[in-house]
Amino acid sequence: MLEEKLRALENQYAELEARLAAPETYADPARVAQLNREQRELEPVVTAYRAYERRKRDLADAEALLSDPDMKELAQEEYTEAKADVARLEEEIRVLLLPRDPNDGKNVIVEIRAGVGGEEAALFANSLYRMYAMYAEARRWNVEVTSLSDTELGGIKEICFTIDGEGAYSRLKFESGVHRVQRVPETESGGRIHTSTVTVAVLPEVDEVDFALNPADIEMQVFRASGAGGQHVNKTSSAVRLIHRPTGTVVECQQERSQFQNRDKAMQLLRSRLYEEKVREQEEALTAERRSQVGTGMRNERIRTYNFPQGRVTDHRIGLTLYKIDAIMNGDLDEVIDALVTADQAERMKRGEGGE
Repeated sequence: MLEEKLRALENQYAELEARLAAPETYADPARVAQLNREQRELEPVVTAYRAYERRKRDLADAEALLSDPDMKELAQEEYTEAKADVARLEEEIRVLLLPRDPNDGKNVIVEIRAGVGGEEAALFANSLYRMYAMYAEARRWNVEVTSLSDTELGGIKEICFTIDGEGAYSRLKFESGVHRVQRVPETESGGRIHTSTVTVAVLPEVDEVDFALNPADIEMQVFRASGAGGQHVNKTSSAVRLIHRPTGTVVECQQERSQFQNRDKAMQLLRSRLYEEKVREQEEALTAERRSQVGTGMRNERIRTYNFPQGRVTDHRIGLTLYKIDAIMNGDLDEVIDALVTADQAERMKRGEGGE
């Protein structure tokens, strides 16, 4: 039953509080971090459950007073409010009990690549990078570029960057896929609308505990970092390329001055890429009905169109169209992301993943 599950979670939360308060716990920083993480994950549902129990008591008290002529009017008002709160909190709890994506609390690695459309696609790739960077800045997340291949006209052929911030993956995970732009390029003299595409991949940042790599499987190459047009921005061979022999996966990092720093960041990217591939293989082994209606997040799936002449952005997975393209391109993504999160929750509720 739902209430039995909630009582068990509340007991688990209280146990975590007791462990965190124990003096011996602080001798093990890794244990403290793990317990804090477990507590943060449980806190929203426990807080909602406690509020739910309080309002249920308020509802019972108000119902008992309805028979008192002197208190009936006041009790009726409290009864109506408490009943609405109980229903709202019960729905909120059912959403909170949905199976949590274990990666939701992680930082992300974002890869943006220009697709069809030549220089116009590269310019739009730059626009998407700016959009995500501004969204991250508004949420006080940190953005750090890992590798960049740009063009002489200010476009981006390919960029890889990390976004560090609480819940970054939970907010950005639905951005993976093909983003289509329809606009008149600055280089187009005839004023014709062009259609170009850019691919976005959002990977959870994975540490060694989550996914171990065998050093013997990795070949490391070093080279000089260079900018647009092949101009060297580094006279030493500090850029790093890692090749994972078993899969042929190749990653590069050239933004740091130190070869060691670039190697560490390249290892992080390689680990996340291989982890994503492993998860994708596991998902494909599941039945199609268990896939979310908001999309599988595959890179070849067209997810969104940005139509500049009409000033609209359309997310094709949920049929959402917003006529606020300027705000969205300036990082105002919450309305789109909230709708995707809600659609995902609704689909999972429909499948009964929360259970009783």
